[in-house]
Amino acid sequence: MTDPLGIAVVGCGTISDQYLKNLTAFPDLRVLFCADLDTDRARTQAEAYGVPLHGTAETALAHPGVELVVNLTVPVAHYEVAAAAIAAGKHVWNEKPLTLDPESGRKLLKEAETAGVLLGCAPDTFLGAGLQTARRLVDSGRIGTPLSALALLQGPGPESWHPSPEFYYLRGGGPLFDMGPYYLTALAAMLGPASRAAAVTRRAREVRTVGSGPKAGRDFPVEVDTHVSALVEYASGPAATLVFSFDSPLQRHGFIELTGTEATLALPDPNTFGGQVRLRPAGSDDWTRIEPEGATHGRGMGVLDMARSLSAGTPHRASGELAQHVLETMGAIERSAAEGSFWPVGGDFAVPAPLPADWDPAAATG
Repeated sequence: MTDPLGIAVVGCGTISDQYLKNLTAFPDLRVLFCADLDTDRARTQAEAYGVPLHGTAETALAHPGVELVVNLTVPVAHYEVAAAAIAAGKHVWNEKPLTLDPESGRKLLKEAETAGVLLGCAPDTFLGAGLQTARRLVDSGRIGTPLSALALLQGPGPESWHPSPEFYYLRGGGPLFDMGPYYLTALAAMLGPASRAAAVTRRAREVRTVGSGPKAGRDFPVEVDTHVSALVEYASGPAATLVFSFDSPLQRHGFIELTGTEATLALPDPNTFGGQVRLRPAGSDDWTRIEPEGATHGRGMGVLDMARSLSAGTPHRASGELAQHVLETMGAIERSAAEGSFWPVGGDFAVPAPLPADWDPAAATG
């Protein structure tokens, strides 16, 4: 077996619990460092998950054993932290979105290419058993030729439950940039690159209120549109209708369907790694439930796939190019809403290879 890949987690906020639980359990990885602007928070997470070192991001990047940086900072810091890690010769995994805008994403991809390091990005939910099972059904022709997709994410916004929701409403947030990547990545991983997009957007309120935690009752400004209705056309032929909204009192999330010439496929919630997969053939009045096959370990599976790809010399699946294309798609949606016309989507990528159904994160490789 090859030595485990040395990992530093930079950004020890809420999402770090899910990552650290898995990253510290995968035998191919060794988490060496927890870093955060708040070093007390970094120490708390390091102690909770048995990570030997904690401190600042600068100290983590200087550690000779750190080979890959898992960047879990807020979106506004994604480019800065990732670029610093690349400059230090580290591979990088970014939380989504890759960066705040397509321009900085392209720059980051170029920097990684020049430095000869890998760049990966969340979401890695499409590697889970649910979406991988759906992918295998599409690839095997069970729905025929894919024709269209429908995705819905609606709710009142995260401020009711998140103790510090302000960043959700800053540039790089909102329902499009915060939740859109789950849906757009799931579709891109099955249908390939998008070619153009059209959209309208709305913003219900300019000010929102923290609903829980120590800051409950505190008002904060909204800087992004909070309702997005979009049409996305894919180069392979299908068209998708998408709604992402933080303006709805009705909670409706995880809805994503693919319709083909032979059947409709109901996908699981793309923000999960498992979930239910259902198939409804043409002419049938009933759905058939398909039992998912694959791994459901959760966030960090994409980091593990990067580590195994480094060892094997094969492409990793949750690539920077895929994330950049999703970023380009979201940028085209924003531009279309501003300009009132269809907008082309840039950023090509290779459709990631499906995972074998028996791919096991808990079994060491090498």
